[in-house]
Amino acid sequence: MKRIFKLYAMAWAVMFALFQVISFAVPGWAGAEKYTPTFWIGYLCITISFFGQLVCAYFALKAEESGKAFYRISLVVTSYTGLLLSFVFGGLCMLISALPLWVGIILCAMVLAFNVISIMKASVSAALVERADEKEKAQVFFMRTLTADAETLLSKAKSETIKKDCKRVYETVRYSDPVSCEALSAVEGEINVKFSVLTKAVKEDNAADVKEISDELVILLEDRNKKCRLLK
Repeated sequence: MKRIFKLYAMAWAVMFALFQVISFAVPGWAGAEKYTPTFWIGYLCITISFFGQLVCAYFALKAEESGKAFYRISLVVTSYTGLLLSFVFGGLCMLISALPLWVGIILCAMVLAFNVISIMKASVSAALVERADEKEKAQVFFMRTLTADAETLLSKAKSETIKKDCKRVYETVRYSDPVSCEALSAVEGEINVKFSVLTKAVKEDNAADVKEISDELVILLEDRNKKCRLLK
């Protein structure tokens, strides 16, 4: 993502340089003063929006994970919209020399205020989505880990009898509700302890213990699933 931002910054620099060239190379209206206070108000408005857009792009693209960067794309889109509005209204201030100073100040202030508010909203929305995503990952972490461990344990079973019991546990885990919550912490703690005992029994190739523990584990998993349904 850092490499992408470097490329983006290069493109931004080219566009900003082009804006400078156009601003000062284009002649003013015939017989009218070009560099009026209104011109500088418009120029300042566009320049601030340019740098604001770069800052938004930095925060959007600095994330190491592509998922987080995706959530922050709204910042880039919002800042682009604000930059375009700045070009429209700031450009009018720069082009129309006869425009009263107070009109230019109000127009540019309104545009900048709109940009700031829109960016703040986009930033808050991105943060909320990121937080929800992280919460969801945390909620499914236990069952996803347990599913992977159950699959690994199945591959380590030596006899067909033990493999059959391990497969029953694996299938129960696999088709269980993946979402955890605070109310399930007690039963999930029991499941975790029981699974550790099952792992030990499988390593010792103790078919009798594996049968007994796998039965208890399946009952615990089914109990957890019932509670999951009640909590929804």
